[in-house]
Amino acid sequence: MSVTISASMVKELRERTSSGMMECKKALVEANGDMELAIENMRKAGSAKADKKSGRIAAEGIIGVKVSPDGKAVAIVDINCETDFVAKAEGFVSFVNSVTEGLLNADIETEEQLLAMPLEDGVTVDEMRRGLISTLGENITVRRFEKFKTEGGTACYLHGNKIGVIVELAVADSEFGKDVAMHIAASKPVCVSEDQVAPEVIEKEKEIFSAQAAESGKPAEIIAKMVDGRISKFLAEVTLLGQPFIKDDKITVGKLAASKGNRVIRFSRFEVGEGIEKKEENFAEEVAAYADSFKK
Repeated sequence: MSVTISASMVKELRERTSSGMMECKKALVEANGDMELAIENMRKAGSAKADKKSGRIAAEGIIGVKVSPDGKAVAIVDINCETDFVAKAEGFVSFVNSVTEGLLNADIETEEQLLAMPLEDGVTVDEMRRGLISTLGENITVRRFEKFKTEGGTACYLHGNKIGVIVELAVADSEFGKDVAMHIAASKPVCVSEDQVAPEVIEKEKEIFSAQAAESGKPAEIIAKMVDGRISKFLAEVTLLGQPFIKDDKITVGKLAASKGNRVIRFSRFEVGEGIEKKEENFAEEVAAYADSFKK
């Protein structure tokens, strides 16, 4: 005996799954009006779709950052999708906000723990991610995350949802912390201080600078001084403390921190798409190939 599928049933299923009206009606018809069975079937179908889309490149997306009310914890997460259009979708933005909030308030250390972390209504991060893949039609990945907890202070900065920075300070200072985070977003330091630069990186730079300086024909002792100068300049460029402060280039970030009686302990900077090889699309070739398909 078939059950009449009412508009209110479709509406309820749509609200519970965030799926389209026609997809909800079809699921209810196939489940003979059983709401829970329809949801279970849709989740299974969503998982299948998610698995099919998992190999597609997701190089767009947004960064989420959040500081705890007491300023003792800060979290950042990079969640990717395939297009900027989906990155602006309300469901995707809400998902990023929920994951960031959950990460801030949970004891999470690994990717597996984050994906298993429960969000609203007990739905896990991975379950919600798979549901969004089914709804939005794109591969969605929780690419990376970081969280700092401290007895000092924290800060964060978000630039247009595409670049995010979190900072840990020895002493709580929200204004100074935000300035430092903003500087990091713009200037891209590799690490906090010179002692954190890998020795092999410095040796490689020395080799390059030495080869360049040798072409000058100057005496060895002069070349040694030239190389030392270049290394000092290199270290100032890649370290946060050695860089000229973005709001006042007459002082370095290190001197600014000292004037504030503070110290930058660590930072993390995420930028959407960095390190991901994007697929280059040629729209003209795609249209031509589409037109040719009708000639065959």
